[in-house]
Amino acid sequence: MIVGHVNELAGIPMQGAGIQGATKKVLVSPKEGWEGWTMRLFALEPGGFTPRHTHDWPHINYIVSGEGTLHLDGQDYVLKEGAYAYVPGGALHQFRNHSGKEFSFLCIVPEEGDK
Repeated sequence: MIVGHVNELAGIPMQGAGIQGATKKVLVSPKEGWEGWTMRLFALEPGGFTPRHTHDWPHINYIVSGEGTLHLDGQDYVLKEGAYAYVPGGALHQFRNHSGKEFSFLCIVPEEGDK
């Protein structure tokens, strides 16, 4: 069992090609007892983005705050607080913050998606 608050966790700056202004906080994972799954909170600062990429595993996203876009297999979707999205394995995708405020979202992936 785990009970916590997101403000108590340190953000991990994401680095690499095609990443700008992105941080990650791991909320629940196999380390805390959720076998096979990981829930993370990503925050994109204004102008920030994740890389445009694909991978074998799916993920589920829920927008916590702000507004941004999800590029998913050639189409751009505007996402704002309360929106959700399912990204299937193998789909080309990218999250981008075009607003002047932080854009944050939950991302749930199978365990192999957070290595």
